[in-house]
Amino acid sequence: MELIDSHCHFDFDAFADDRDAVWASCRARGVAGLVIPGVSVAQWETLFALVEGQPGWYGAAGLHPWWVEELALEPDELKRRLLSRGALSSCIAVGECGLDKEISVPLDRQELIFRLQLSAACDLDLPVIVHVHKYHAEALRILKDLRPPRGGVIHAFSGSEEIAREYWQLGFHLGVGGTITYERAAKTRRAVAAAPMESLLLESDAPDMPLCGRQGQRNSPEFLPDIAAVLAELRSISVEEVALQTRQNTERLFSI
Repeated sequence: MELIDSHCHFDFDAFADDRDAVWASCRARGVAGLVIPGVSVAQWETLFALVEGQPGWYGAAGLHPWWVEELALEPDELKRRLLSRGALSSCIAVGECGLDKEISVPLDRQELIFRLQLSAACDLDLPVIVHVHKYHAEALRILKDLRPPRGGVIHAFSGSEEIAREYWQLGFHLGVGGTITYERAAKTRRAVAAAPMESLLLESDAPDMPLCGRQGQRNSPEFLPDIAAVLAELRSISVEEVALQTRQNTERLFSI
């Protein structure tokens, strides 16, 4: 059984002291690959230096909405840098980008930067890694208006069956993570149980989004098999089927 973690911030300082040991543990548990998204322009250099030295690790270039407020570049310069970085073979996607209702950045500013990154993905013919928190209607409106031909993934999906269906119809997969290990997340558990298996990717979002029973602890890609096991239980299929299908989905979406 081989799994790919489609969204893991393995370059973050939380793994600075034991990254090699964690990766060895991941491999022992069947995690064969990681997709590491970009969150800020300043981070891209170290992210891709890390990725280029490790087979099975893949990088994406993007500006997360949490980092929009500190952006010092003009929009045209941000897009130029995205196009330059995205043209390199080591970059497999644009993102993490999107919208977040819980931050102080006004929606119009978030939308401007989100649209710019979607436009770059269109120009580069790359998929997009999308962060959406409490702004599904707004994100769907934008994606319908500026639809990347390669589609992408809605990271850490936590919406309803109806919203899941809308994203999938637009060519966007659903990132399935530790949220489904909480019984109280009934809406999300129903959505991923009902969605086509072809639409699902597994992700840890490590070091964030800890699984049930690990609240307050550092999350890790080592625990991806535990998410796969819960998804298998929700869908009443084998964990081997979950592993195979989600790995193939990830490889197909990101062309890896």
